[in-house]
Amino acid sequence: MSYLKFNKEELVNLEYSLNREMLSTNRAGSYMSTTIVCCNTRKYHGLLVSPIDEFDGERHVLLSALDETIIQHDKAFNFGIHRYPNSIYEPRGHKYIVDFQYDPTPTIEYRVGGVHLRKELLMVHNEDQVLIRYTLLEATSNTTLRLKPYLAFRNAHAPSKANTYADVKSKAIENGVSNKLYVGFPTLNMQLSKRCEFVAVPDWYNNVEYSEEIKRGYDAHEDLLVPGYFEVAIKKGESIIFSASLKEAATAGLGKKFNAEIAKRPEKVSFKGCLKNAADQFIVRRGKNTEVVAGYPWFGRWGRDTFIALPGITLSATCTTTGSDAKEKAKTCKDVLDTMSNEMQGGLFPNIGHGDNAAFNSVDAPMWYFWTIQQYEEFTDDRAGVWKTYGKKMKAILDAFRKGTSNATVHENGLIWAEQPYRALTWMDAIVGGHPVTPRSGYQVEINALWYNAICYTLELAREFKDTKFIKDWKDMPALIESTYKPIFWCEERKHLADYVDGNGQNIFTRPNQIFAASLKYSPISENKRACVLEAVERELLTPKGIRTLAPKNPLYEGRYEGDQATRDRAYHQGTAWPWLIGHFIEGMLKLHGKAFISKAKWIVEQFEEDMTSYGISSIAEVYDGDPPHSPGGCISQAWSVGEVLRSIRLIEKYEKT
Repeated sequence: MSYLKFNKEELVNLEYSLNREMLSTNRAGSYMSTTIVCCNTRKYHGLLVSPIDEFDGERHVLLSALDETIIQHDKAFNFGIHRYPNSIYEPRGHKYIVDFQYDPTPTIEYRVGGVHLRKELLMVHNEDQVLIRYTLLEATSNTTLRLKPYLAFRNAHAPSKANTYADVKSKAIENGVSNKLYVGFPTLNMQLSKRCEFVAVPDWYNNVEYSEEIKRGYDAHEDLLVPGYFEVAIKKGESIIFSASLKEAATAGLGKKFNAEIAKRPEKVSFKGCLKNAADQFIVRRGKNTEVVAGYPWFGRWGRDTFIALPGITLSATCTTTGSDAKEKAKTCKDVLDTMSNEMQGGLFPNIGHGDNAAFNSVDAPMWYFWTIQQYEEFTDDRAGVWKTYGKKMKAILDAFRKGTSNATVHENGLIWAEQPYRALTWMDAIVGGHPVTPRSGYQVEINALWYNAICYTLELAREFKDTKFIKDWKDMPALIESTYKPIFWCEERKHLADYVDGNGQNIFTRPNQIFAASLKYSPISENKRACVLEAVERELLTPKGIRTLAPKNPLYEGRYEGDQATRDRAYHQGTAWPWLIGHFIEGMLKLHGKAFISKAKWIVEQFEEDMTSYGISSIAEVYDGDPPHSPGGCISQAWSVGEVLRSIRLIEKYEKT
């Protein structure tokens, strides 16, 4: 029995099924995503969504949907489903669905009359190609399969509108047609594995409505072009494969290719198996670069997110630290580190964008770089290799901060002061009306904990490999930071660390950023103070779905993450719960309490297993409401959410063995 399986009663209930989305990626930047009944509810949904290098590598929806119709005795049964204004669904093909399962690939079965049809959707790895295999399991008479493609050819962030300049003509190719709606776009090749007829009747389907975009306050209506439809006879027991690709396919080999691809899919028959599959989907190899997508379906690469997520989605997504799988994961981790290392400028990493469009506005990304290297070194046990490969970069970052970067300065007390007008420099980076919601200018509690950890770790390696100059220049810095960190950040009234300190003194809001002073390998505070920090976080911020970003008793607390963008952004770091923070909470607690905390740690992690069959199935959402019932929100699949849950599982297993 499949771990990710839905029955007819669940599938025909649109309130249930439209709130469950599937995702498949090609590991090279393209993806396929829609709901489990194939009704698109987001502008980001589509069967082939690909990055286009000519358009700065941004993702574009090319093939939005594909409707199937079964024809017998001149009677047609349309299995498609689209939403239009006033909550009208047309056609209503979901009523014919009897089964959906995700393992080994998204598979839907339809029944109507004497017809039983299976549809299997598959994203080809490392190619911009989606394959859909149709198998006629039962039929009582001659059957025709009709396929009607809906084309968008637009940026994933902006719905398309009907126009007169789109090229609606289809060009005949082997067992199919190719279309290129606009200049500059790649050609979309749509083909079948069997000779077929294509009937060219180009027409716009107007006002397709995306319900999730309505909720989020965006343009929610789109016009899609249907260039015509394919018709092909299909016999009982026969399989026919539809291919949509940016390269013309050899149709005779589609069946073999489908079987070869599906054989490579990992099993998704357990909680951990689902997380490992989700983890692999964030890794993108394109050209010489290996990068991490922060979240699907709308985020690209983020520097900060990359370093935080990377150990979890690579090193923690394998069962052991030895063997071929472990070596492959370690290589992937290193490939990402190397890609990011090559883009470092002035001690900073690009937080978003590439090249001339990169934004170096993250003060914490460089500090997380050290933490990621620590995880990699611990996993590989290759300290010499780490120092040889990354030592110069590590020293360059520390020197750059000590001299002063574009957004940070190291004061005489050894602490980093980060400030930039109208910018949010930490991970709490939401901006509304041109102003940060949580500005946090000054000494930030987590930045300086990470800074201390980075210095201590680099000194540790420098001493081992006898870098006397670095040792001489930096040996006194840890003690200096230790002597100033506690007096500046400790709040005796709250018995925890201040979130940040500026010209007005301590901001004593109870926030999760202090966790890192308790979880990192090197901490500037005592064990007793770490215990107080974690106790405060557990008491006021811990939820079954992550750590709140602000305590509920605070008057600025927002318990729901919903509404338009401005409303959501105001709640983003003002109470919304984030799954990724549990990794450092669990790590801090295990360091303090050892095996005594294992049971609680397991309970925290296990709360996410139910999410494998909701929202973004087989993955973990970006955020959850701070208030019960802690509904999911944001991206349906977030890299650091998945990564830190996987890392938590590995930490628990490690402490169980000690």
